Amino acid sequence: MMGIILRLLRNCRKHVLWCNQVQYLSQNIQHKSDKINKIRNIGIIAHIDAGKTTTTERFLYYSGFTHFMGEVHHGDTVMDYMVQERERGITIVSAAITFNWRGHKINLIDTPGHVDFTMEVTRALKVLDGAIVILDASAGVEAQTLKVWSQADKYMVPRIIYLNKMDKQWANCGACINDIEDKLKTKSLLLHLPLGEGKEFKGVIDLITMEKVEWKLNEKKDGQLFVRTSLKSNIDKDLWELSNKKREDLIDQIADLDDIIAGKILNDETIRNITSDDLNEALRRITHLQKAVPVMCGSSYRNIGVQLLMDNIIKYLPNPLENEREFVQYYGSNLCALAFKVQYNKQFGQLTFLRIYSGILEEGKKIYNATQDNSEKVEKVMIALADELKEIKIAYKGNIVVVTGLKNIITGDTITSSHSAANNARKEYAKCKDLDIDDVPDVLGGIEVPDPVFFCSIEPPSLSYQNMLDHALKCLQIEDPSFKVYEEEETGQTIISGMGELHIDVMKKRILQEYKVDAFLGQLRIAYKETILNISDDTIILDKFLGNTKHFVKIKLLIKSSPSSGKVKHIKVIVDKENELGKIRLDYLKAVENGVVSALNHGPVLGFPVFDVKVELHWLEVGRGTSLPMISAAASQCVVSALKKGDAQLLEPIMKMEINTNESYLGKILADLSNRRSQILNIQVKQDARIVNALTPLSELITYTTDMRILTSGRASVNMEFECHKLMTSEELRKVKEQITGFMFR
Repeated sequence: MMGIILRLLRNCRKHVLWCNQVQYLSQNIQHKSDKINKIRNIGIIAHIDAGKTTTTERFLYYSGFTHFMGEVHHGDTVMDYMVQERERGITIVSAAITFNWRGHKINLIDTPGHVDFTMEVTRALKVLDGAIVILDASAGVEAQTLKVWSQADKYMVPRIIYLNKMDKQWANCGACINDIEDKLKTKSLLLHLPLGEGKEFKGVIDLITMEKVEWKLNEKKDGQLFVRTSLKSNIDKDLWELSNKKREDLIDQIADLDDIIAGKILNDETIRNITSDDLNEALRRITHLQKAVPVMCGSSYRNIGVQLLMDNIIKYLPNPLENEREFVQYYGSNLCALAFKVQYNKQFGQLTFLRIYSGILEEGKKIYNATQDNSEKVEKVMIALADELKEIKIAYKGNIVVVTGLKNIITGDTITSSHSAANNARKEYAKCKDLDIDDVPDVLGGIEVPDPVFFCSIEPPSLSYQNMLDHALKCLQIEDPSFKVYEEEETGQTIISGMGELHIDVMKKRILQEYKVDAFLGQLRIAYKETILNISDDTIILDKFLGNTKHFVKIKLLIKSSPSSGKVKHIKVIVDKENELGKIRLDYLKAVENGVVSALNHGPVLGFPVFDVKVELHWLEVGRGTSLPMISAAASQCVVSALKKGDAQLLEPIMKMEINTNESYLGKILADLSNRRSQILNIQVKQDARIVNALTPLSELITYTTDMRILTSGRASVNMEFECHKLMTSEELRKVKEQITGFMFR
């Protein structure tokens, strides 16, 4: 009965929230006349449990978007709307929302912090102009923080850092600054000094304005009420001296990074004439150029400091014009957009999330998918409000929107207004880069998808559910490109693979809750890879009749080890005077590559994909009338034969682990890791905690979370992420062969 009452209350709150959103949007959504410099496309990235969703809920409340603060532990947040998210208390899928603050429109994406859902972070960062990195002030830079930071580096996203949870017992601003500079390898600019420690934390000193900002928590606990007071040397003597010294240090740091501030100091020979506006403008330039990162303090759960963070989003993070990508210039005034996410919705069907880089997007108009080479009609254009959507008629450059009607689109596709617009962009790109038009890639470059590390079979509860299961898997695979589905040739079983145990478990629960299929999962298996150690080549002659047609192919391929090269996409053509491969037909070359890639999907050791090799074509002779499939078949046979000669080996995935424990359990954890073939990298000391960093084979970690909980009585936590693939010893290989095949090997 209590569960039913809670669901009714949540539904009532959701209805009230939707009414508030409609009213809010009708008053605040910007139109064409609004300036693009008033838009911020930002994301929140962080380690799990750093406070991303809690901070977002405060943004929505203080902006007037909602009239209540959702809490993760209550399961009533706006952004974590999936059943799985509310049950587990974590973010699983990135959620987009639009709200206003200080006359600016903020398109915000809240991303997951768990490593299993790193694909959600990757595709969000691809389309963002800026990001807020949230740190737990008591933990500093954690494992997943390093991961999302490197992802943001890859896409050159300007960032600011928010030290959250300053009210925790071991919160330490100075230690966090050291962590930022040591681990993230970036310069930090601390803009706030905390007022009070632990539970006594009540506000900050703003070093830019030299103001004391205090939240009167005893009077109104929603954080709306706070007081700004200018520091006075005669009243706040100790604080004044400390703050003045810290401000001078901050200005010195800024002057080292910004020529304009340095020039002002040299001209005036004093830093006292540097104004708040001068510093804010300099910090904006520094942030955009990513020379350093501004750092702020607060406690989102206790509603302290969030409004200052929102102000600094406006001040320091770029608008779409200030972070315009190079490729936009090639499209001119034509539509250019990137599909960065696809999602299924019961009401609207397939939803496509688009970042618009140039031009306009209109309801009911046709668009051209430059990646898939097809045209489709946009039915509706909408603004995302987490799991709710608000229709608009037209969307302009710089915005993030959701559209319906696109059936053939996938994550990473480039959208433009017409086929001619795409061709013109390719021509402009070729002209600027001095390339042949045939060598021009997809201008937006798509989105990189990580390789899964776990896989298992999946079956419906009965044959009558097979079509429903197939539909569910198809939808989930389109939504999440890191979730792979394929059929195993030998057994005919459907295989699913993902980024970790949690990833696969969440997908199973989603299949049950959203598609009503209680699927059965087989034993979880490791996604090994194969490679070769020696250079190997082979020549295959295929000479046969099919019907009345003679097919003849003579091909020579060479395969060699190439560490860290990943999966083979293209072969290298070795041209000399004898083989005349400089004149090879493009369709022949494509057929050879198809055969090579197909053969490399199943290695000679245990049938796992072959990685970290390069393939060279040294000879290709094709008879008249020979079909392209026969060329592919010959190339595939040649690769299989060459792999068998090349001393093929198995590669196992290695995980980077960060284990947080106290001193009393450290010995037990180290002994357990030793039994799991772990390599201990280091042990860090943080207050009363010990942080163990280690590299461990994934095959040793399938039950590790449960085992560690038992070992430490639930008083330790672990985070792990994929690090690399490593060659296995002959003894380890023998054990894996016996485990997978069921046969004994000597």
